[in-house]
Amino acid sequence: MEIFQILYREVLGFLGVEPAFNLLKSGDFSSFLSFEGIKTILIPIIPLLLILELIQGIINKKSQTKVYKVNFLIYVLNRFISRFIAIAVTAFVIAKLQPIAIFQVDITWYGLIYGYIIWEFAHFIYHFLAHKVRLFWCLHSSHHVPEDMNLSVTYAHFFLEGPYADAIRGSICILAGVSPALLFLIMFIDGTYGAFIHIDENISKSGKLGFMSKWMLTPLHHRIHHARNPLYMDTNFCNLLNIWDRIFKTYQEEDKNVKIEYGITRPMNSGNIWDVYFGEIVALAKDIWQAPGLGNKFYYLIMPPGWSHTGDHKTAKVVRDEYLKNN
Repeated sequence: MEIFQILYREVLGFLGVEPAFNLLKSGDFSSFLSFEGIKTILIPIIPLLLILELIQGIINKKSQTKVYKVNFLIYVLNRFISRFIAIAVTAFVIAKLQPIAIFQVDITWYGLIYGYIIWEFAHFIYHFLAHKVRLFWCLHSSHHVPEDMNLSVTYAHFFLEGPYADAIRGSICILAGVSPALLFLIMFIDGTYGAFIHIDENISKSGKLGFMSKWMLTPLHHRIHHARNPLYMDTNFCNLLNIWDRIFKTYQEEDKNVKIEYGITRPMNSGNIWDVYFGEIVALAKDIWQAPGLGNKFYYLIMPPGWSHTGDHKTAKVVRDEYLKNN
């Protein structure tokens, strides 16, 4: 019976409904007006949308079974590892860097605006490096492997990516004066919205958000980011505000003549959990092993995916520039 209790708690944990149940049982409904109460209401939205998305996909006969299956296995694989490391990394960053921050911005309306702009810059830096440094790409690639887009993709990450991302984003924010309380608030908002932008066409066909699409990153923008088409490669790195993509010229709108193709360019079996999770690491190891000299071996670690010691580079920049030149 204990195994069923564990499974029951895991299901409640995934759905995020247990805190809401506890508040309802307490009878203190005023708690829902607090920040913790608002979190309690918002946390179950993404898991419940995922279930709705899955049901809608079955009805429309576009169930994307392979994607859901592999991403569920990744979620289970990461469940007891990544979150504890990420929490420890964030705590370490705050303890070491907050004392040397020149100033401190707390939770106010202007603090939230400032903090979010800094957070988006930090997210851009982490996400840009995840695509431009081969070693970091090995941590990030599992998120780009799925050949369909749906909410389960938000759970598809190598277990070390969260800690690596939080180390970069947390360090920049704390050094820029974002208080820990404000940082955690932004992380919650951004994490919730960052999950939402993976919603599939069964729920949101266009993926657009009307007039807000000009400055906000929408599901459509993020679908473009997940595309392997040369035009769309390495674009739309932001998460909610697309201001930094516009500044660094990585912003890309949809081209109606270029249908989005999801996945990565390496030939692989996206239905094989081991290829999805470890495939890029194995490919990197092979390149390092076969490369002549220590210098080339090191370059394979730090240069973009597609870089070759032979000079026959197939990086996203090379492929995209060639496409734009010919089109």
